[in-house]
Amino acid sequence: MKNLNNTDNTEGTKPAKSTWKSIIQVVIFVGLGILFIWLSVRSLTKEDIQLIFDAIKMVNNPLGWSMLAVSAMFAILADVARAVRSRILLEPLGYNVKLPMVFYSVMVCYMANLAVPRLGEILRCSFLQRFENVPFQKTLGTVITERAVDFLCWLFLLIVAIGLNVDALNSIVIDHANNITLHDWMETKGLSMLSNYFIYLLIAAIVVIYLILRLTRKWWMRVPFFVKVREFVIGIWRGFVSIKDLPHPWRFVLWTVLLWVFYLLGTYFCFFAFPFLRHVGLGAAFSVLIFGTLAFMISQGGLGSYPLIAAGVVFMYGVPYTQGLAAGWVGWVLQTAIALSLGLISLVLASFHKKGKGKSVPKTAEK
Repeated sequence: MKNLNNTDNTEGTKPAKSTWKSIIQVVIFVGLGILFIWLSVRSLTKEDIQLIFDAIKMVNNPLGWSMLAVSAMFAILADVARAVRSRILLEPLGYNVKLPMVFYSVMVCYMANLAVPRLGEILRCSFLQRFENVPFQKTLGTVITERAVDFLCWLFLLIVAIGLNVDALNSIVIDHANNITLHDWMETKGLSMLSNYFIYLLIAAIVVIYLILRLTRKWWMRVPFFVKVREFVIGIWRGFVSIKDLPHPWRFVLWTVLLWVFYLLGTYFCFFAFPFLRHVGLGAAFSVLIFGTLAFMISQGGLGSYPLIAAGVVFMYGVPYTQGLAAGWVGWVLQTAIALSLGLISLVLASFHKKGKGKSVPKTAEK
């Protein structure tokens, strides 16, 4: 009887421990999410906040709010497309991860990057390692692949956007004192780059370092520390080149196209929230999307720079600068709100997620 009682007590404590573990995990994740939100918005000045409220007043009508809702829907669909594409890249490595978990990792990545640049990529890989048993370095390799593909797509689309707006861009005066246009400045910079010896020295240094590593590989490959580093780099490389091993590459291409289409539609429907933007058309929305992406490269979360770039772009289409600035602030608030809210929700939902096995095919799939 004594043994039976002890067994019952032990079994009775297991659910309690599991419940407390879940509660603690939720509290930690929610606290982390709140910290990211605070870090993301702490740089807003009183003037920025006033501009945001003034801009929101301009869409304070049923049509305006409904168009913003449609815009948000397409933005979320773009995030789903990114998650599906990420899952596709993990398949040739032998990992069949749950789509919800990949989506959570993507949204946490966005939220974290608003707070601390490039932190999101680390958390994204850590999430999949924790909940789906996918090695950190392999996820990192696929993330690098995604970023590389996105950057190449953006460069191509940037060329298209410049082609659509070449006349307006060339006529922009960037130095009023000397009457220097953007076209003149780019020509000068292009010529100066050819005479910049630093570029040639950097290329030579990269070649020399590669040759040294290549010639001394038998020595450093015997050192345990360098062996671990080599294995880590190989893991990243396998993730990076995983795109060549895709059984159905067209799926990756399709979801990449859908990703940009959803982003474009999200920007386009945001225009319909403003009476002064409804006439500018899809070309203007495309230009705002592509040029606006620069804002997230040059400033944390696009804060401040996105409204300025958006205003400058629509100004070329005959929209007054102040009105374009207001629309830019609303667009930035919408994107930021989606990233922060879904990121926080993803943290909470992930805390209830059961740890998966991740692996679903034989290890030979990794070769």
